[in-house]
Amino acid sequence: MPVGKEDLAFIEAFRSGVDTLPAGETLIPEFRASTKLYTLYSGWAFRFKTLSDGRRQILNFLLPGDLVGLQDEFVDQSTHGVEALTDISFCEFPREKLWDLFRTKPEMGYDITWLAAREEQLVDENLLTAGRRNAMERVAMLLIHLHQRAQRIGLVEDGWAEFPLVQQHMADALGLSLVHTNKTLRRLQKLGIHELQGGKLRLVNPKALQRIAEWVDRPNRRVPLL
Repeated sequence: MPVGKEDLAFIEAFRSGVDTLPAGETLIPEFRASTKLYTLYSGWAFRFKTLSDGRRQILNFLLPGDLVGLQDEFVDQSTHGVEALTDISFCEFPREKLWDLFRTKPEMGYDITWLAAREEQLVDENLLTAGRRNAMERVAMLLIHLHQRAQRIGLVEDGWAEFPLVQQHMADALGLSLVHTNKTLRRLQKLGIHELQGGKLRLVNPKALQRIAEWVDRPNRRVPLL
């Protein structure tokens, strides 16, 4: 849906800056107070939590258009970290202006509510994956889920989606060991269902992958511009 000149001018005024970060760097550190919200403009990132011994759980992956840091609006410090998976560029928004946005641009406030609800939906799906899906189903779910998300924002060309994850990222997201993740990927590859090469993913037989993952593809509205 096109964005009007007035809304674009408001968004530009709302932003406090645009910045970049190289792959592997931290955008939001764990357990530190943050005064900003971010919109990912380009590249991939991920939200994560770590335990005292260094074990990491990736909560979800962030793609262009995703709003970052909204959860911290309700706590005194960040309850998770955000790390750049690739080189990223992002817009910064001062957190204290959030109420002004809801008051003066309620339709944009609704967009933020929609983004928060979608985030909750992703968390629900991730909980089902970690709690009840077996290893084959978990990996299948991750592949088709990220391919679909990339497709919806134009990151798929000739069937190939950007896929910058290494197996450690997949293991940390799915609650599997690195060895188990590797074995499961090889089992799926032998079935000829997908191809992974050079940071790209192609679904050779998406219907078979959907059946394995019990994926239900629901229509989704365009991610709003913020």
